[in-house]
Amino acid sequence: MRALRPLLCVLALAGAGAAAAQPQPALTSQVQGLVGTWEFSNAERDKICTVSFQSEANAVGYKLQFDPNCASLFPLVRDIAGWKYPDNDLLYLLDAQGRAVVSFSEVEDSIFEAPTPGIGVLFLQNPAAAPAPAKTPTQVAGNWTLKRGDGSELCQLTLTSTAVKDAFALTVEPGCDPQIAQLGFSQWRLEREELVLVPTRGNPWRFESLDDVTWGQLPETDDRVTLVKR
Repeated sequence: MRALRPLLCVLALAGAGAAAAQPQPALTSQVQGLVGTWEFSNAERDKICTVSFQSEANAVGYKLQFDPNCASLFPLVRDIAGWKYPDNDLLYLLDAQGRAVVSFSEVEDSIFEAPTPGIGVLFLQNPAAAPAPAKTPTQVAGNWTLKRGDGSELCQLTLTSTAVKDAFALTVEPGCDPQIAQLGFSQWRLEREELVLVPTRGNPWRFESLDDVTWGQLPETDDRVTLVKR
């Protein structure tokens, strides 16, 4: 019996080594498609960092690495230890116990979104397909002119950086077209990639960025109004 003990110890150690050396699970095409660096952002894209999905397995799924700035922008990433996909068609970012911290669904090719309590909607997208970072209120604030489709002037506005509830104050300059003046534009805000002018009467006017100094009203028409920075 004593002679068997060394042999049993050797076999136990060999078994442990074999278990530790078990091959990683086969990578599916869906997993392989995610391996690489992705943009991680909020809905407004005023908070952007990157995460690298790796193909090396760990205790909860596969390894990943956030860039150092992510934790300051999104404190929840400190709890994320791995990822798995797909599971019920969802991409899960997991903590060290394998519990989901964030659950993403693919809404377009290479674009995932995750409504997250207390934070809002988070996005993952391939950097190659991601649009330019959204303009900030500081970049947009200033003096602007509303113009008709033919280029004639409708009104001059000043978009201030003074916060008013969930928007910013807007000043209408004297001499506006009467139809514009009666709307009583008083506030403006940015919603994702749109600039919104808020009147005291009627529905908000929405604009998309055409270039660094021009926004076009939505929906697009042949004679749509533009907002041009002065």
